[in-house]
Amino acid sequence: MNNEAVLTATRCWVEGTVVGLNLCPFAAVPVEAGRIRYLVCPESDMDGIYRAILAEFETMLERQDAEASLLIVPAGLEAFDDYLDLLQVVEEVIPEAGLEGKFQLASFHPDYQFDGSDESDPANYTNRSPYPMFHFIREESLAEALKHYPQPELIPQRNIELLREMGLEAVEQRLARCRKKGG
Repeated sequence: MNNEAVLTATRCWVEGTVVGLNLCPFAAVPVEAGRIRYLVCPESDMDGIYRAILAEFETMLERQDAEASLLIVPAGLEAFDDYLDLLQVVEEVIPEAGLEGKFQLASFHPDYQFDGSDESDPANYTNRSPYPMFHFIREESLAEALKHYPQPELIPQRNIELLREMGLEAVEQRLARCRKKGG
């Protein structure tokens, strides 16, 4: 799979689902302003992917032109359990590396399943993406956006209700369309 196809599918999902359905009410402004970094991870083994994640933290520290970054991992983390294992390791590194308060890490995967939920629950699609990816969010950008959004704690519940109302078939089709656009 080539990088351009991965990026096309990811942008389709970000623009059509994340922004289009307003799943993240803070995403539209940086997406439209071109302040989201999209990066395809060239690695496919756990160590290489881990190193790519650490390198992206470094890049985000050095570059202030991006509010957020999506490190897309098209190979190596197809199994959701493998993805979760690596995510746990990375989340433990954030405070150890002095990155707590600087970045949040959000997680997206094609087979994302919330703990205790049914695999076919449309609510899982709030975190289902065309490829496994790690979303680096600059804390200061998020804090600024939160100042202008009433009751942000209600966002997850609103998203769950919206996707359940849309139904499984509709949310599956949205994701499939983006995968198809990517080739």
